Amino acid sequence: MSFSNDLVNGYYEWLKCKTTWRKIGDWVEITTPYLDRHNDYIQIYLRQQDNGWILTDDGYTLNDLAQSGCHIDTPHRKRLLETLLKGFSVVQVSNCLEVRTDEENFAARTHDLIQAILAVNHFF
Repeated sequence: MSFSNDLVNGYYEWLKCKTTWRKIGDWVEITTPYLDRHNDYIQIYLRQQDNGWILTDDGYTLNDLAQSGCHIDTPHRKRLLETLLKGFSVVQVSNCLEVRTDEENFAARTHDLIQAILAVNHFF
């Protein structure tokens, strides 16, 4: 078990070292080590709101698809996107992919948002 624990701990350490946080006004920009379809690091944004936190992609994912000619404008594509996002408990607000969370669930909800961004990038 020690060998597998070392591997898991190594992954956690890599993730921690490769994730950066930068304050921008009321927001914190989180740059993750995960890559989008352009091989750019996925960035998400965090802000305290009411008694919790909001995490968003600030519209990057859907706007990038639209700029590449993939518009989510047909009923079929809208249903596909909605189904995909529901699987990660992510909502679409305007063109932004968002989750709301509290401190206790922050890590899991951050992971959900990143997974949704990756899935949308690869789905369309």
